[in-house]
Amino acid sequence: MTTNSTTVSTTNTWSGGRSPFNVSYGKLMMWIFLLSDAFTFSSLLVGYGAVRFSYPSATPLSAEHHVKTLSHVHENFVDEMQKIGAFSEKHWPSPDLVFNHFPFLHGIHLPLFFVSLMTFILIFSSVTMVLAVEAGHRKDRKKVEVYMFYTILGGLAFLGCQAWEWTQFITAGCNLESNPFGPPQFATLFFVVTGFHGFHVFSGVVLNFIIYLNTHKGTYEKRGHYEMVEKVGLYWHFVDLVWVFVFTFFYLI
Repeated sequence: MTTNSTTVSTTNTWSGGRSPFNVSYGKLMMWIFLLSDAFTFSSLLVGYGAVRFSYPSATPLSAEHHVKTLSHVHENFVDEMQKIGAFSEKHWPSPDLVFNHFPFLHGIHLPLFFVSLMTFILIFSSVTMVLAVEAGHRKDRKKVEVYMFYTILGGLAFLGCQAWEWTQFITAGCNLESNPFGPPQFATLFFVVTGFHGFHVFSGVVLNFIIYLNTHKGTYEKRGHYEMVEKVGLYWHFVDLVWVFVFTFFYLI
């Protein structure tokens, strides 16, 4: 009787040492988390798109009812738009008629001006985050502190703007079940998607503040590297990138 035996090599392809991904464990885990989070946001935006295009777009206003930029609008602007059919549950509302408000300029038609300012603030905070990461590579603690502080201010400013916009939206009569601008789903999806994104911005601000405190205490200077700044920077850039898609879907389409 002949017995054939097979020798199985127990040598691992990678037995430790330098990672084949050429990236630290922490950054790799952050990338995996961001990938999973991207799936969540993608699902929400795809769902929004499916609902959005199940309704026809609003018919452009006639020359008689056209609202010019910087023109004054009445207190009962929403009622007027409902009377002429611009706001109706039969079609999706036009974003430039819904998001036309601006702080301290009540009664002036400024279509998408405020949300454009919000977008600029968030993108600018992403720039300061890049500068903080670059300063970390140079091990310049003071510059990291300065740019992280500016990034935190940008995040807080964005959250303040979003809170003000939500207040205007709710004051107009919007909630998860009703919407004076058109189909109820418009308001529901607006609150869910922008709220979910706002929660991410808030989480990012908290993380940035922790990193700022650790930088101020010299924690990363003692470690000899500022990789934590780069990890949080990845998250912050992701939040900014997602807002570009939210802005496109909700305010431009």
